[in-house]
Amino acid sequence: MKFGVSTFITDEGIAAAELGRALEHRGFDALFVAEHTHIPASRETPYPGGGDLPRIYYRTLDPFVALGVVAAVTERLVVGTGIALIVERDPITTAKEVASLDVVSGGRAVLGVGAGWNREEMRNHGTDPATRGALMDERIRAMREIWTAEQAEFHGHHVDFDPIYAWPKPVQQPHPPIYVGGESPRAVRRVAEYGGGWLPRGGTEDLADRIAEVRDRAGWRVPVTVYAAPRDAATIESYKAAGVDRTLFYLPTEPRDETLRRLDEFVTVVGDVS
Repeated sequence: MKFGVSTFITDEGIAAAELGRALEHRGFDALFVAEHTHIPASRETPYPGGGDLPRIYYRTLDPFVALGVVAAVTERLVVGTGIALIVERDPITTAKEVASLDVVSGGRAVLGVGAGWNREEMRNHGTDPATRGALMDERIRAMREIWTAEQAEFHGHHVDFDPIYAWPKPVQQPHPPIYVGGESPRAVRRVAEYGGGWLPRGGTEDLADRIAEVRDRAGWRVPVTVYAAPRDAATIESYKAAGVDRTLFYLPTEPRDETLRRLDEFVTVVGDVS
């Protein structure tokens, strides 16, 4: 099993470049970062975690800028989004950002995606929360067309454009893997439709059965990366038995020294896994 970190990169925590170097130096495989373009002041949608919305949500850096910095100072680290809010992103621009990250990283990009939970945030981008799933599906299909066709065009209900030229094309073929976040039946179906991987959260119940279901539905051995896993060797062992390919420890957003100490604690947990 491979090991990485999922986190929020902000202007108040460890710098992106230093975090990337520290992860690669300790032998970690991947860094997945979260995204929120903004947080509406109204705060009508309840935070899924309960209580007040943590400060880190207000201060996230753009994921592709941050991951580009990480890619520039590392050689092997997988750089991924966990998750990118595709329902809040123009697909033509996002296709270029993902492809550019894949090029500058030498083919190390992973696009983790999800439909999101903050309804006011979506509405500020012109997205109707009621149709965000269908919108995301079309935007993913449109981006795949942009990545793989010399002249790309797409005509759907939510996304529509005539033939375009768009470079760069990704290094990975046919395109960087698309990892679907979430555990709902619709998310599971998207794993098969997008043809990339599954990004369930730590604490997902009946994980082994769910992984078997995902792979059976897709008809192939879908890569599985567990997002925001706990620092617990027994839990990690259960992931390994369930067929998980990569575990991402949740890394709180903290200053440099605290972050490095926590990464060393993760290394100890990895060493306890047989």
